[in-house]
Amino acid sequence: MKTIYCTISDSCDCDFKPNIQGLEWDLYKNLYGQHLVQDIVSESVTSFLQKQSPDRPLVLSFHGASGTGKSMVSAMLARHLYGTSMCSPYIHQYVPTLHFPLANRVKQYRSDLKNWIQGNLTACARSVFIFDEMEKMPPGVIDVLEPFLGPSHVVFQTNYRKAIYIFITTAGQEVINKVTLENRQAGRDREEIQAKQLEEAIADAVYDNKKSGFYHSNIISAKRITHFVPFLPLCRRHVERCAQRELCQRGECQRRDVAVAVGGAMSYTPQDGQHFSSTGCKLVPAKVNLFL
Repeated sequence: MKTIYCTISDSCDCDFKPNIQGLEWDLYKNLYGQHLVQDIVSESVTSFLQKQSPDRPLVLSFHGASGTGKSMVSAMLARHLYGTSMCSPYIHQYVPTLHFPLANRVKQYRSDLKNWIQGNLTACARSVFIFDEMEKMPPGVIDVLEPFLGPSHVVFQTNYRKAIYIFITTAGQEVINKVTLENRQAGRDREEIQAKQLEEAIADAVYDNKKSGFYHSNIISAKRITHFVPFLPLCRRHVERCAQRELCQRGECQRRDVAVAVGGAMSYTPQDGQHFSSTGCKLVPAKVNLFL
């Protein structure tokens, strides 16, 4: 009876327990060097959830280099929307190398994906769909989602417009890194970078990239992405903050020396400036192990 009620009622939560203040605080406290992400994610999610009957799903596309926080923000969203992080039965994660590994089976993958999406939406309109490593997605597969992301599709027994879609990819990182470097070389504060400087360039970059799952995608050309969210490359101070957080999680908050050592042990780019961590915060746990 609950499933039937969920499919027809605007008030059914399907275990949906949004904590917007918690999300905003988590982004502020634990995401370093990403003012654009903090602003875009908190504002777009808040605005979307305030609508009893949204006109289309919320579609966020996360772009940036490895280790800049894309997967972490996805986990934050899951935790503050359902309270169980990625363990909720209404949060669905797809990894191309696992779910869509063969480039010659695009037709089959499209059919499978469409059925998965429809089935999960019927179970709960508030479903969250996360597509990781989009740069490894065979081009053409993801386009089967385009009708689900617009305002006028029909999915029987559910309000599909309540769903949230998140795409995660390193595609577009060159554009983001270039703008961030130019901003630094011009002597401007990092926080002066604005989303409008990057969103259109990111869309063009992934649309024209043959190694992107968004290559010539209808999702891009039909403007189904609500926001292209740029994750900026991280500086040494951000890496040290990641290390400090890792230390605190291990009960070693007082070991500031380890955080500084981790920051110094990372490699940085470009060669003539050494401004940005080559791997973001991705290797921080391993480096902390080394120096503890």
